[in-house]
Amino acid sequence: MNNRAPSDDISMQARIKSILGGSIGNLIEWYDFYIYNFFALYFAKSFFPNSSPTAQLLNTFGIYAIGFLIRPVGGWVLGVYADRAGRRAALSLSVTLMCMGSLIIALSPTYANAGAFAPALLLAARLLQGLSLGGEYGASATYLSEVAGSRNRGFYSSFQYVTLIGGQVLGSLTLLVMQAQLTPAELEGWGWRVPFFIGAACAVFGLYLRRGLIESAEFTKAQKSQSNAARPNPFAELRKHPVAVLLVFGLTMGGTTAFYTYTTYMPTFLVNTVKLSRDQATQISFITLLLFALMQPLFGAISDQIGRRPVLLYFAVLGTLFTVPILTALSGTRDYMTALALTLAALVIVAGYTSINAVVKAELFPAHIRALGVGFPYALAVSIFGGTAPLIALAFKDSGHEAWFYWYVTVLIAISGMVYARMRDTKHASLIDRD
Repeated sequence: MNNRAPSDDISMQARIKSILGGSIGNLIEWYDFYIYNFFALYFAKSFFPNSSPTAQLLNTFGIYAIGFLIRPVGGWVLGVYADRAGRRAALSLSVTLMCMGSLIIALSPTYANAGAFAPALLLAARLLQGLSLGGEYGASATYLSEVAGSRNRGFYSSFQYVTLIGGQVLGSLTLLVMQAQLTPAELEGWGWRVPFFIGAACAVFGLYLRRGLIESAEFTKAQKSQSNAARPNPFAELRKHPVAVLLVFGLTMGGTTAFYTYTTYMPTFLVNTVKLSRDQATQISFITLLLFALMQPLFGAISDQIGRRPVLLYFAVLGTLFTVPILTALSGTRDYMTALALTLAALVIVAGYTSINAVVKAELFPAHIRALGVGFPYALAVSIFGGTAPLIALAFKDSGHEAWFYWYVTVLIAISGMVYARMRDTKHASLIDRD
C-alpha cells in the first residue's frame, strides 16, 4: 500500500496556514453555537416566563436539542456540497449560516414583547445554527485530515477539537467578563444579547478567512478523476460503505454523550445539583475547558505513534469504569476545588475520544464521499445522543432520579467501547493514504 497521501507533497508553510485558517473558522462557529448554552441561565425567562427555573431550562434546552436534531440535514446537504463543490466552499457556507443564526438571536424580541413569536424565532435561529454545524463537522474534519499529511495526521487533525473546545472557552470567558462587569439583573435584561452580536461579527471574519483557504489535494485529485456527468448519486454511493457508516455512528454515540455531559451540561449541573454559584460554575468551566483544549494535540500525537484504537479504548475503559463514581462524587460535594478536580479528571478521560474522533472517521472513506460519510452519520449520532444529553439529564433530575443519567452515559460509552474493540485501526488502513 502507498503510505503517502497527496497532501504529503504540500509545503509545511502551506499546511500550517491551511490548518490555522480552517481551525480559526471552526473556533468562531463553535463560539457562536455554545454561547447559547453559557447564557441560557440568563435568557431562559425572557422566552419562557412564568415557569420554575428547571422548567425554563427544560424549555430552553429543548430548543437546544432541536438545534441538534436538524444537524443530520446539515450533515447531508453540506456534506454533498463539500464533496461536489469543495471543502472550502462548504466551510464558507457553514459559517455564513452560523452568522445569520447568531444575529437573529441577538435581535430577537422577548416573550413579553412578542408572545409566542419570540420562542419561535429563537427556534428558527437554532435550526439555522444546527444546519451550519451539521455540515461544519464533516467538512472541517475532512479538510483538516486531508491537508494534515500522513505522518502527523492525528496531531494536526486534533486542532479541530482544540478550536471546538476553544469556542467553549471563549464563550465561558465572555460570560466571566460579563459577570464581572454587569449585575445579574443587567445580564438577564439585555446583557445576554451582547455575545450573540460578538458571534455574528466574528462569523463575518471567519468567512473572510475561509474564502482564502487552499483546496485540499485529495479533493482536487478526486474531481479530476470524475467528470460532472459521471458524478454518482450521494445516497447510492454512501450505501456502498455500510460498515464505515455504522462505525462512525457507533464510535460517536458514547463519546459525544460524555463530551456534552462534561462540557455543555456541566455549568448547569454545577449550579442546579452541586449548588455552586453561577460565577463559580463559570470559572470551573473555563479552567477545565482550557486545559481540555491543551490535551487534544498530545493525545493526537500519541495516536500517530501507537495507533488510533488504543487511544479510543483508553477512553472507553476508563469512561465505563469511572463515569458513575465521578458524577456521584460531584453531586455530593459542595466544595469548589473538589468539583474542579473531578470535572478535570472526567475530561482527561474524554480526551481519548475527542482528540482523534475526526481523523478516525475521515480515514474510513474515499475522497469523493468523505465529507458526507463523516458528516451525516456523525450528525445523526450527535443529534440523538449528544444534543439531547442536557435535556435527558434535566428530565431525570426533574423526575427525582438524577443518578439514572449517570448510568445512561456509562452504558453508551460501553457500547462504543465494543465498537472500538472490534474495528480496525484506521491509522494502518487509512483511505486518505490510498487516495
